[in-house]
Amino acid sequence: MIVTLVTGGNGLLGQAIAQAMLDSEPDAIVWLGVRQNRDRADTMSRSHPERCRCVDLDVTDPTDWKRAIAEMESTVGRIDVLVNNAGHAEDGLLATLDPESWSRVIAVNLDAVFHGCQAVLPGMIGRRFGRIVNISSLSALLAPPGQTHYAAAKAGVLGLTQSLSKEVARIGITVNAVCPGYIDTEALESLSTERRQAALASIPMRRLGRPEEVASVVRFLASREASYMTGASIKVDGGIF
Repeated sequence: MIVTLVTGGNGLLGQAIAQAMLDSEPDAIVWLGVRQNRDRADTMSRSHPERCRCVDLDVTDPTDWKRAIAEMESTVGRIDVLVNNAGHAEDGLLATLDPESWSRVIAVNLDAVFHGCQAVLPGMIGRRFGRIVNISSLSALLAPPGQTHYAAAKAGVLGLTQSLSKEVARIGITVNAVCPGYIDTEALESLSTERRQAALASIPMRRLGRPEEVASVVRFLASREASYMTGASIKVDGGIF
């Protein structure tokens, strides 16, 4: 049995990751970390009543992380896999960027990864096993204009991943990152027709990625077969560069 926590569990990518983890083993258990807009998460938990559960979680609050981890461990005994998937973007040019917008984006995309890793590590260290998969972004590697805060946060996730992977490698814990490109999720719904066409033109495969294609990479990194991979950053972008 493998027990997984997926943050951002109500989004299309979080849902795809959760389903991939449920499919990985017949007795796999998945927790969906959600704070609001939890309709999809509740539907998934009802569809798998014995294997999928929701937990209220504010990923920006370290105290809430400790409470949520304690709740999950008291219920199922452990957390084997953490997928830091929660994310938030607010595009805007740096010259006019609201400092509060900067703080919000950094808090959800970078601070939350720190809080999550710190919350699960004691249990993973005690069991000498764990898998942490951090969802970064292609913006961390190929930063577009208007995303200084988002790109900085996601690049920070890659640095955190590499450093932490070295700290825990000797005790059976791997830490890896996935960098999705243009994936067909709610995050792209606000794109204008012109920007969507420009995005498609930049992708050698000439199509958007599917959430399931990112989820399959996460599932592999969370598996025992990936036991010799740590500190890696894997692009899932249709070959943009």
